[in-house]
Amino acid sequence: MIETVENRPQPKAAPLVVHVVRQFLPNRGGLEDVVANLARQTLKRGYRVRVVTLDSLFTTPDDKLPALETIDGIEVVRIPWTGSSRYPLAPQVFRHIGDADLIHVHAIDFFFDALAWSRLLHRKPMIVTTHGGFFHTKKFLAIKKVWFRTLTRLSAMAYRRVVCCSASDLNQFIQIVPDGIAIENGADIGKFADAASRRPERRIVTLGRFSVNKRLDHLLDAMTALAKRDAGWHLDILGAESDLDAADVRREIAVRSLEKSVSLMISPDNQTIRDVIAKASLFASASEYEGFGLVALEAMSAGLQPVLNSNEAYRVLAGRHEAIALADFTKPDAAADAIEDAYRKVATEGSALRESLMQAAHAYSWDAVAERYIDLYRSIEITI
Repeated sequence: MIETVENRPQPKAAPLVVHVVRQFLPNRGGLEDVVANLARQTLKRGYRVRVVTLDSLFTTPDDKLPALETIDGIEVVRIPWTGSSRYPLAPQVFRHIGDADLIHVHAIDFFFDALAWSRLLHRKPMIVTTHGGFFHTKKFLAIKKVWFRTLTRLSAMAYRRVVCCSASDLNQFIQIVPDGIAIENGADIGKFADAASRRPERRIVTLGRFSVNKRLDHLLDAMTALAKRDAGWHLDILGAESDLDAADVRREIAVRSLEKSVSLMISPDNQTIRDVIAKASLFASASEYEGFGLVALEAMSAGLQPVLNSNEAYRVLAGRHEAIALADFTKPDAAADAIEDAYRKVATEGSALRESLMQAAHAYSWDAVAERYIDLYRSIEITI
């Protein structure tokens, strides 16, 4: 067998980085993709890597996944949990960090707090990446703000570094962690590279888990306006169940009589997504909150023209890349206007626009992002 990163045994003498994250592969989403890509890049650079995660997906909590598995060379350990998907309780995490040289926690949840509060017991150096914190929706906002300024502030003191994955996260966390740093997420610019249709198509793709904050209802309202103007418009919704399941999304489609104009695919693999993208020219997201906007960059790498709701993360991206179109998806007709303008831009600028989008996405490749994390790991290892 030809030796590759995927099947090569991890070197026993190398430093061990333990990533702790509530959901991981086979679940699909921005958080899972970030951890998987960073783990792969860390392996390539000679480290040992373990991911400790929960033993079931939030969408199917009764279907237990293997307790131990190796995925792309990454050691994956899955542990039992109870409680809610927002704050899952999983104390067995402590069984799998004893040999760690560095613990890298992802997101602000039970793992973040528990590992911080037990710092004097396990005595392991830790960093955390924020991944949007817990402000994805405005629900319980007053309670969240109090929790953030008290318990989150106290927990953050146990970490060598708090890493913010976007400018919006840094603006938020700098209030409680003055020495927080920003390392923006990387994008897997290879999996959908150059996949978009070579000719203009009135076809839109949206990607991502079916969370309430993604506001698929607003996107469907915009599709209703588009379909009234031209029956040739089509939307492909591709993603994994989350706060909303497939039945919820189908109900939203049906109530608007959009069955002929909207297709829904649940948890498609990357090749299937590429096949769908190959028929499309546009990407749209009506999300009211994003930690970074990873999926928009993946769409750009495919050559899709993005039309994005004007949330903070998307405004930052659009400020850097003028090809990105922003819209107010709370106003269906205005969003439809922006989508039609984007289509006309694709039809007019053609291959030059496509190349510009793909080049912009290339700046976020994981090679560059991983180097910043490796530099951070090395700076912390000096004091181990």
